[in-house]
Amino acid sequence: MRCPFCGNDDTQVKDSRPTEDNSAIRRRRFCSGCNARFTTFERVQLRELTVVKSTGLREPFDRDKLLRSMRIALRKRPIDGDRIDRVVNNLVRQLESSGESEIPSKQIGEMVMQHLLALDQVAYVRYASVYRNFREAADFNQIVGTLKPDPVAVTVRGV
Repeated sequence: MRCPFCGNDDTQVKDSRPTEDNSAIRRRRFCSGCNARFTTFERVQLRELTVVKSTGLREPFDRDKLLRSMRIALRKRPIDGDRIDRVVNNLVRQLESSGESEIPSKQIGEMVMQHLLALDQVAYVRYASVYRNFREAADFNQIVGTLKPDPVAVTVRGV
C-alpha cells in the first residue's frame, strides 16, 4: 500500500480488525519513509460494476459517491453515520448480487430513494428534489402528498 503522505511503497500493517458490521477490514498502517500513520479499509468486491448514465456514458461504480449523496440528503437529520454506512453496504451488495455488471443510473437512484424513504422522509424529499430535478414548488407538493404520516412525528405533535 502506497503512503498517502510521501508516496512510499513500503508501509506496514500495525493492526487489523473488522468493522462493526463485518463488511470490511480496517487496517492501521505505518510508513517507514515518513513515519506517518494512516488507516485503510478492505472490502469484498463481488464484481466490477459500471454505471450507465442516461446520456449513455459509462463510468465505474463509486461507492464513495453513493455514500456522499446519501450523507448530503441526510445532513442535519437524526440518522447515525453507522446506519448510513450499513444502508450503503446493503445497496452495494444488492447491486453486486444482481448478476449485472452494467447498472443504469436510474435504477441506482430509485434504489437509493426507496432506502431513504425507509430511513427519513425529509432526506427522501431532499434527494428526490435533486434526482428528479424539481423546478417549482408544485413538484415538492406532489411528492410530499404521496408520503404517509410519520407515526412518531404525529405522536410528538399530538402530545
